[in-house]
Amino acid sequence: SIADDCLRDVFVRGKYRDVILPMFVLRRIDCLLEDSKDTVLEEVRFQKEEADMAELDPAGLRDASGQVFYNTSKFTLKSLLGNPSQLQANFNIYLDGYSPNMKEIIDKFDLRNQIRKMADADALHGVIEKFVSPSINLSHTDIKGPDGRKLPGLSNLGMGYVFEELIRQFNEDNNEEAGE
Repeated sequence: SIADDCLRDVFVRGKYRDVILPMFVLRRIDCLLEDSKDTVLEEVRFQKEEADMAELDPAGLRDASGQVFYNTSKFTLKSLLGNPSQLQANFNIYLDGYSPNMKEIIDKFDLRNQIRKMADADALHGVIEKFVSPSINLSHTDIKGPDGRKLPGLSNLGMGYVFEELIRQFNEDNNEEAGE
């Protein structure tokens, strides 16, 4: 529905995956980092102000996030929606805040180019809004949906299955074999 609602007439059908797959991964990472966002920002403040470090220490930031990746920007995908007039600029700041290992993934997906295309077509806000919808749970913990129903969290294995299914579906739509 994200592709049909937001990407039609912006991308040809065969290019939907160029947006959906990286945004899917980015939202999962964003969900994993939500609980530790304040801790990471406090670590950034500590390293800059109290420890007077010229460069941030990645080990401290990884420890603060509890993951092998982190994001030092003040934004989350949800908070990006708060200022629509600065959405593209803030999204780029958000992406710049990621750790080098995540930046490599972002670059491989060519996400910045997709963001520019969506922003130019006035579709970026709608795509982000769909991915952060309270009706979609890409986190690892259970949540309650807007209708009060439990939306179970997805394990890493579950995320892998969903990702593979998306790839299969996009390849099928493009008359490609699963391994292509």
